[in-house]
Amino acid sequence: MDSKTIVKEFTRLMSMDINKLYEGLDSHLHKLLQLFRLKHFEEVQEMTSLMESRQGCKCIFVSNHRKRAAALQGLPWYMKENPSTLMKRCEVSRKITDPGEDVIKGMVIGILLVVEDVKEPFPVSYNDVAIIIEEKIVMRHLGDVPNAFVNLMGLLYMLNLAYPKDMKYTFEVIQRLFMGIGSEMCTPRVHSLKNKLLS
Repeated sequence: MDSKTIVKEFTRLMSMDINKLYEGLDSHLHKLLQLFRLKHFEEVQEMTSLMESRQGCKCIFVSNHRKRAAALQGLPWYMKENPSTLMKRCEVSRKITDPGEDVIKGMVIGILLVVEDVKEPFPVSYNDVAIIIEEKIVMRHLGDVPNAFVNLMGLLYMLNLAYPKDMKYTFEVIQRLFMGIGSEMCTPRVHSLKNKLLS
C-alpha cells in the first residue's frame, strides 16, 4: 500500500481529493492553536509539554507544516480524549517490526512515531512515522504527523473501518471540520469547537 494508491482510491470513493484535509486544517490552524493556548492543561503533561515547547522555541513553529503537526497532536487533548491509543512514540533503538512488539501491542488503529528521544515533546524530525492497523505496520516512512493523518484517513475510508470509539471526536473534527464531509451533522462537542473556530 502506498500514498498514491490511497489518494486515488479515496478520490474514487468520495469524489474529492484527500489532500483537502490540509486545506481545511490550514483554514483553522491559527485559531485552533490559539484555543490550545487559552485552555489550561495542567493535568495533561503531554499537552503542557507541547505548549511549553511551542512557546520556548518559536523557531520550530515557523513553518506551516510544524503548526499542522502541533494542531493534530494537540487536538485529541483539546477534545477531551486521550491519544495514547492513537499515537505512540518509541525510540529509534526499539525494534518495531514484530506484531507482538509491546510498542504496538493493543493498537487497533494508530500512528507510531519513531524518534531519537521519547521525552522530547515536539521533535524536529522523526526517524520513521508508521501507520498501525490491528497491531501490524501497514505503512512506513511517512515523514511527519500531518502526512500520517492524511494517509490514515484514506485507509479508514478505503478499508471501511470505523473510527476508534475512544477517539471519535478527534476523527469527527478531522472529517467534518477539516475535510468538510458531513459538516452539517456535527455532535454538540464538535459543533462547539466549530463555533469557536468561526468566531
